[in-house]
Amino acid sequence: MSDKNISFSELSLSEALLRAVNDSGFEEPTVIQQKAIPAMRSGADIIGRSQTGTGKTVAFAIPAIEMISAQKDKNHVLAIIMLPTRELAIQCCTEIKKLTKYCEGIRPVEVYGGAPMDRQITRLKRANIVIGTPGRIMDHMRRRTLKLDHVKLAVLDEADEMLSMGFKEDMETILRETPKDRQTVLFSATMPPSILSITEEFQKSPVMVEAGDKKIALDNITQSYVNVPMGRKTDALCLLLHYYSPSLSIVFCNTKKMSEELALALSKNGFNAEALHGDLKQSQRTTIMDRFRNGALPILVATDVAARGIDVSDVEYVFNYDIPQNNEYYVHRIGRTGRIGKKGDSITICSGRKQVLSLTEIARMTGSTLTEINVPTGDDINYRIAENNISSVEQTLSQPIPDRYRNMVNMLLSKGYSLFDIACAALKMNFAEKEIKIKDVISEKKQRNFDNDEFTKIILDIGRSNRVAPNHLVASITERSILHGGDIGKIEIFDDHSIVAIPKSSAEDVIDSMYGAKVCGKPVRTSIYEKSEPKRSKRGHHGDIRRHEKVRNDRNKNTARKPNKKSAGRHRK
Repeated sequence: MSDKNISFSELSLSEALLRAVNDSGFEEPTVIQQKAIPAMRSGADIIGRSQTGTGKTVAFAIPAIEMISAQKDKNHVLAIIMLPTRELAIQCCTEIKKLTKYCEGIRPVEVYGGAPMDRQITRLKRANIVIGTPGRIMDHMRRRTLKLDHVKLAVLDEADEMLSMGFKEDMETILRETPKDRQTVLFSATMPPSILSITEEFQKSPVMVEAGDKKIALDNITQSYVNVPMGRKTDALCLLLHYYSPSLSIVFCNTKKMSEELALALSKNGFNAEALHGDLKQSQRTTIMDRFRNGALPILVATDVAARGIDVSDVEYVFNYDIPQNNEYYVHRIGRTGRIGKKGDSITICSGRKQVLSLTEIARMTGSTLTEINVPTGDDINYRIAENNISSVEQTLSQPIPDRYRNMVNMLLSKGYSLFDIACAALKMNFAEKEIKIKDVISEKKQRNFDNDEFTKIILDIGRSNRVAPNHLVASITERSILHGGDIGKIEIFDDHSIVAIPKSSAEDVIDSMYGAKVCGKPVRTSIYEKSEPKRSKRGHHGDIRRHEKVRNDRNKNTARKPNKKSAGRHRK
């Protein structure tokens, strides 16, 4: 079948399915749906190669529903669908329930870890389509609460991700428990050797179905990046969220801890944001995703584990707070926007030349086009808000104005106020609370000439013994903070620590930005230098410390020689 646009009615759907498709708002089938549905109807084994966001669920769900509808005996599990995450299992089951809205006898059930087992067991007794993660499917098989001896269709969705998560043995065990004459359908974004080994063992002369060019999922996504000083990523993200003000957006982090910290930081800055990661209870994950889908939660801060499980068609922006760890993660992250032919935007926040180069390499490997953009300033944001407010006023002016408002204007005019002042007052009353006062922390210029009173000192636990030099310290601080080399004052290097003078106004930011930093390959701790702590000499202080430690150790040994009075006195000094 060609890639030309056709309607679902041209796919010869039953009246019940066509009605459900129309209710779901699908206007026309995607390329993978156009190709996979007829191929699956033929009964052949299928290998579907398609990126995320191309409509694979509907592609295999419609033939599965048609197959079960044609069976006389529907009281067994006839179709098994495996997916890598709980979120995907829930979403896939939800999609199938929508498609079976007007069909009789189709009973889909989702099974996944983290949910009550007894409730799943009860529902499985009536199920004829089981959608779940390999681990929980195996649990039910061991309990004998799930039997697969009547399965006619097995679907492996996101097969490459299931393999990368370590489900290979579970997948193979599940397939071996199904009848050999079943139809096996496998969907995967990539085709590593491990995928090919599964197809060789469990599929018979499979038909390859592709969605066309492998970059199809990225074609509708505008990909941009910003480059900000280390320690300013959160500030940059806040400015971007204020400026673009997306109704739904996802922010991706590399770790669970970072997702929690960032969601908290965004909440403190007035945004409605929550974190989604693998450590949350299933009830928490479900609640968060439900709020995100219905628009009650506009910002979701997620880890890569959650990336595969988020299938919301109206996500406007994806922000990469951390650089993705590999090409596949990047594709799956930004693929959360631009779903099913819609336009989307992704913005990656980089800090420093190294991160920009890493992102550029990812773009090259994925065939993406990246554009560098500036972080919006406070003036940019308020100008954009003003534009939106003007549009609201223009929309109101295009509609009839009730007489009561005209009468109010006439009353104000009779009191001597001008039309201009009346209009300004009305705008202020309506829009004043929407004005945002934002400190332009990203692009503001720092003073280069500081008086001594404007400096404070920080201490780093690295010194001459680690071969550190002033240029090493300056490079580390300027790379990770907003300071420039000319902002840094006097540098003192001792054997095991260094003291650096920096502007007082930047002290807290520098301490934060130096968290996790390395200097000369050694992790360093940075803190404010307290003037009260004794200042060691630049030479010989390590020897003094070692002598004191040696005396203490000798005193604790039975064989230690008792020090003479002269030496003991010296050590007590």
